Amino acid sequence: MTRHPESPEYPEDLEQPGLVRTGRSTFIRPIRPDDADRLVDFVGQLSRATLAFRSLGPVVRARDEVIRRGAHVDYLNELALVALAGDDIVGLVRYLRDAERPDHAEVTFTIRDDHQSEGFGRLLLEHIAAAARDRGIRVLEADLLTDNVRMINVFLGSGYRVETGPPGQILHFDIAIDPQAEAVARAERREHTAVRRSLRPLLEPRSVAVVGANRSPLTIGHEIVANLLRGGFPGSVFPVNPHADEIAGARAYPSVRELPESPDLVLVAVRAEAVPGVVRECAEAGVKAVVVVSTGFGETGPDGRAAELELARFARASGMRLVGPNCMGVVNTSSGARLAATFSPALPAPGRVAMSSQSGPLGLTVLDLARRLRLGFSGFVSVGHSVDVSTNDLLQWWDEDPGTSVILLHVEHFGDPRRFARIARRVAPRKPIVAVHPGHADTAVDSLFAQSGVIRTRSLQELFDVALLLSHQPPPLGNRVAVLTNAGGPAALTVGACAASGLRVASLGDRTRQTLRSALAPQAEVANPVDLTPTATAAHYRQALDAVLADDEVDAAIVLFMPPLADKADEVASAILDAASAQPSKPVVTSFLGGAGVADLLRRGELVVPTYAFPESAAASLGHAAAYEAWRSRPAGFVPDLDGIDTERARALLAGLSAGSVPASVARELLGCYGIDVSDVSDETGSGPGRDAFLRVDADPVFGPVVAFGLTGDYADLMADVAYRVTPLSDRDAREMIRSLRAAPLLDGRVGGPGVDLAALEETVLRISAMVEDLPEIESMDLRPVRLAPPGEGVAVTRAEIRLCEPKSREAV
Repeated sequence: MTRHPESPEYPEDLEQPGLVRTGRSTFIRPIRPDDADRLVDFVGQLSRATLAFRSLGPVVRARDEVIRRGAHVDYLNELALVALAGDDIVGLVRYLRDAERPDHAEVTFTIRDDHQSEGFGRLLLEHIAAAARDRGIRVLEADLLTDNVRMINVFLGSGYRVETGPPGQILHFDIAIDPQAEAVARAERREHTAVRRSLRPLLEPRSVAVVGANRSPLTIGHEIVANLLRGGFPGSVFPVNPHADEIAGARAYPSVRELPESPDLVLVAVRAEAVPGVVRECAEAGVKAVVVVSTGFGETGPDGRAAELELARFARASGMRLVGPNCMGVVNTSSGARLAATFSPALPAPGRVAMSSQSGPLGLTVLDLARRLRLGFSGFVSVGHSVDVSTNDLLQWWDEDPGTSVILLHVEHFGDPRRFARIARRVAPRKPIVAVHPGHADTAVDSLFAQSGVIRTRSLQELFDVALLLSHQPPPLGNRVAVLTNAGGPAALTVGACAASGLRVASLGDRTRQTLRSALAPQAEVANPVDLTPTATAAHYRQALDAVLADDEVDAAIVLFMPPLADKADEVASAILDAASAQPSKPVVTSFLGGAGVADLLRRGELVVPTYAFPESAAASLGHAAAYEAWRSRPAGFVPDLDGIDTERARALLAGLSAGSVPASVARELLGCYGIDVSDVSDETGSGPGRDAFLRVDADPVFGPVVAFGLTGDYADLMADVAYRVTPLSDRDAREMIRSLRAAPLLDGRVGGPGVDLAALEETVLRISAMVEDLPEIESMDLRPVRLAPPGEGVAVTRAEIRLCEPKSREAV
C-alpha cells in the first residue's frame, strides 16, 4: 500500500526511552505537527556556531513559519526524531529520502548547545538508523564541516561502515546502516555504561525522600522511612508530609520543593491520582530516580496502563529513572549503600545473591523466605509493572557489582526478550542467572533461557534451592554424583531424583572402595550409593566423604542423614564441614531428614553446606548447577558470515509483494537468495536413503522469529519431539538445536543406519536464521519435507511456504 504525506500515520513504535552516555534519561519519539512551537523554541536556543554546523556555512536564521514546517513529515520519505528533556526538544535528527535512489537518504543532526558532549548524537544515530532500515533505507548520507569534530567522531565511532569523500572544507559521509557486528558491539558497550550510570542514583543514592510518609506505624509510608533509618542508610532521609513535623524520628517536610536539598531518590506512596503531580514536582526539583510504590495503575485496566506509560514517558523525558508502579521498593545491602527503601517487614541479611521481582506482593514472600533460609542478599529490586527500569537494566548493574555472585529473577513477561537474551549471554558465563517463570508449555521461553545460559526453575522454592547451592558451593564440573546415606530408602529416592535431574550415580574406583571397606563397618555397602548403615558415626561420615570426594570419577556429593539419635546431628554436620573444606572444588549438598535447625549446624564462617528438607530437592538443585556448568564450559557460539547471500535481491523481491502468502516461485527465489535450493521433487519424498524433516519459523509476538525443527511423522505428531530456538542463531545454537531431539541418534548414526549430513543441516538452519533476521517482513515459513541425505550428500528442501506480515518497510516511495 502507499501512504500519502497528506495523511501520514504516526509511528508509535518509534516512541522509545533512551539513555545518553552520561546516564541521563531521555525520551525519543517522532516529531509531530503539534511540535511546531517547540521546534521554534529549539532553534531559537541554538548558538551561531551550532547553526553554522547545521547549515554548513554562514548563519542565516530561518523565519518561524519555515521552522514550523519541519514538524510536518510523512514518516516514510521524511522522518524526524526528537530527544526530549521534559517538554523541550534538546536533540533532533532528520532524514530525507533520495527520490532517485530510494535506498539512500540525507541525514542531519542538531543538538542543543547545553546538551552537546553528552552522547545525544550517538543515541539519535542508533535510533534513526533502525527506523531507516525498517523503511528500506540502506545508506545515510551526511555532509559535515571539518570543524564539526563531535559529529565526525560520532560517525567514525559508530561501528557502521563509513566512507568519506575527498578532503575539503566539507566532508561527505556515506554510512551503511545494515547491522554490523562492530556497530552492535559498540552500541551495547555504550548502552551498558549509560544504564549503570543512570541506576546509580537509584541503588546508591546520597539522599532519599519519601512522599506519602505517614505518622502511623504499620502503614506503607511510615515503614519505608523506618526501614531506611533502621537499616543504617548513611545519607539524608526526608519524610514528606504536609501535616507532620516528624516521622519515625526524622524531620518531615511539606513537599519535595521545600526539601533542603534535591534528593537522588524519591519513593512515592500516595494515591494513584496524586502520583503524576508528585513525579512532576520531582522533575522540577532535579530528582534523578523515582520509585512508585502506589497501586491503581496497569492492574486496573487499559486506562491505568495508559496512565503508567505516560508517567514513564514523562519521567524519562525529565531525566529520571522510574521503578514501578505497584512495587515494594529497592534494597542494597552493600556497606557503602545500606539502602532499605522498602516497606517489607522482613529485611534480608547481607549476602551475595541479588534478585529482581516483577510482582510487588510476591516480594514480601520472597524476602521472608530468604530470611528463613538464611540466604543473604546483596540487592533486591521489586520492579512492579516495570514501565521503565526493567530486569534487563538490573542485570547490567549486577553484572559489574563485586558483591553479587548469583542473580535471581522472577519474570512474568519480557519487555524486550532479544535484549534480555543478549545481556544474559554476556552475564551468565561469569555469574549464574536463575529465573522462575510461570507456565509450562511455553517452548519459546525454554528456548530463550537455554540459549542464554539461564537456569529456569518452576517454583519459588526451586529458585531458592538452586540459589542456596550456587551462592555457597561451586557448580560441579560434571554430572557424576556420589550418594552417602545411613538409610537405604532415602538413598533409593535420591538415585531416582538424580536420574530425573540429568545426574548419574558415579562408579567408584577400586582404590575408593578399598578405602571405604577399611574405614567402615563390615555391613556397610561400599558401592554407590554408599550405605553407612544406621550405626554410622560422625567419623564414618568424615572418612567416607573424604574418600568419595578424592575420587576422580566423582564431581559432587549428596549426603543423607536420618538421625537415629538427636544428639548426633551436630557431630555429623561438623564432619561434613571438615570434609567439604578439604575439597573446596567439589560441591557438597545434604539432606538431614527430620532434622530441625540443621542449617545453622552446617555453617562455619564463610563455609556453608546447603541442606534440604528432602533429597529430591538436593538432587534437582545439583542437576541445575551441573547443566549450567556444562553450558558455561562449552565454546561460545558466534553468528557466522555465510557466503552466497544476496540480501539486496531478496529485498527487491519483497518490495512488490503484499501481506499474505508468497507465490511458490517467489518463495523459491527468496530462499535461493540465501543459498537454499528448493527442488520440485516432492513425489520422491520418502524414497531412497535419508530421513524427512521440517523447518518452521513463526514470528512470536514476544520473542520474534522462533525456529522449529523436527522429524516428520510420529516423532513430532505423537511424541512432540520438536526443538526450538530464537533467532539470531549462532553456530552453537544450530548444533545444539539439532542434537537436542530425542530422535538425534537417528541423525548422527548411533541408531538405524549411517545418519544424515549434519553439517549441511546445520548450515541450512543458519541460513534460515539469517534470512528471517534480514527480512523482518516474514511472518512465517514452513519448509517440509526437508530431505536429509546421508553424510556428504546434503539437504534437499522439496516444498516451501512463506507468509508476509503487514509491511512498513516495503511501502511505495
